[in-house]
Amino acid sequence: MTDIPASAAGGGAMAQRKTAAVRTVSLWNIANILTMVRLLLVPAFVILMLADGGHDPAWRAFAWAAFSIAMITDLFDGELARRYDLVTDFGKIADPIADKAIMGAALICLSALSDLPWWVTGVILFREIGITLMRFWVIRHGVIPASRGGKMKTLTQGVAVGMYILALTGPLATLRWWVMAAAVVLTVGTGLDYVRQALVLRRGGLAVERADER
Repeated sequence: MTDIPASAAGGGAMAQRKTAAVRTVSLWNIANILTMVRLLLVPAFVILMLADGGHDPAWRAFAWAAFSIAMITDLFDGELARRYDLVTDFGKIADPIADKAIMGAALICLSALSDLPWWVTGVILFREIGITLMRFWVIRHGVIPASRGGKMKTLTQGVAVGMYILALTGPLATLRWWVMAAAVVLTVGTGLDYVRQALVLRRGGLAVERADER
């Protein structure tokens, strides 16, 4: 016979079950490792991109390989984190930073080498940084989900920038101009849509807060 009251024993069992239900996600999981790899690829990409004056086809091919690996990890780390419940605070912060870093590095390098107009780089970076800040602005009211247009924008941007990194000539060089034009249109269009969603979300959140105060 035990001296512990039945209610206390039951509470202890319940506490144990709750403790067991809490799952600690390790920082060193596959999703975060892929994100860190992408961050490490940024300086490697810049070095390869600017090697030997920045116009050597062989070095540009290596730079393209680094950029492609970074973009592929971007496709998998978020999906793995969500599917296997590997979401961490580090991942929430580092993932968007890694995304913007590799794309920003590629665009700035291309413009610095006079391969891509600066206004294209400005439009894309302004949109990407602006939307990221806007997400934080409205995060207490809710999360703006990634749209199909946003995913298409990311894919088109990646393909277009990848084509500009390679030393292409002839019809492929012309084709990449049109792919980049499509990327810019999608960048602006989806950006405006995110602004609309953010304003609607914030307006709805403020309305709920005012109603709760009454």
